[in-house]
Amino acid sequence: MTPKHTDQGSSRSSIATAPVPTAQAVRKPWKKKTPVDVVLDQINRLRDDVLEKEEELKLAKRQLQKLEEAKKVLEAT
Repeated sequence: MTPKHTDQGSSRSSIATAPVPTAQAVRKPWKKKTPVDVVLDQINRLRDDVLEKEEELKLAKRQLQKLEEAKKVLEAT
């Protein structure tokens, strides 16, 4: 005799996973930006990015300086 296989279907649940609308999501109305506003936003984002990278560079330079000092100590011994 061959063993009987019970087919349970897929292992996934058959319950629908659609989002349940609870309350109306209130969104701000879309405001069209002028080309000037777009460029000014780009300038501000780039300025912030440059400031962040300058801070990272300062930290990397400090770390390099400490490692070079450690290298001098190691080479002296």
